[in-house]
Amino acid sequence: MCGTRRDGSRSCRSHSHRAREPAKNGREIFRFNFSFGQHWHGNHYAIKQVASVIKDEANEIVFITVYTFYF
Repeated sequence: MCGTRRDGSRSCRSHSHRAREPAKNGREIFRFNFSFGQHWHGNHYAIKQVASVIKDEANEIVFITVYTFYF
């Protein structure tokens, strides 16, 4: 997965674990765990998890919300 930092440079990290699970109302949740190893809000966290809740429609994928967890 790749992203852009605030300074405009690109950063790519491979995810160490991903999971797809059923969620309420016919939705699905995708969880991706990344090595983080940084401080966030004054605490050090080894793992960052990004969880996207989606609805797979006939012609498109609709993102309902995205959660971010640190542990």
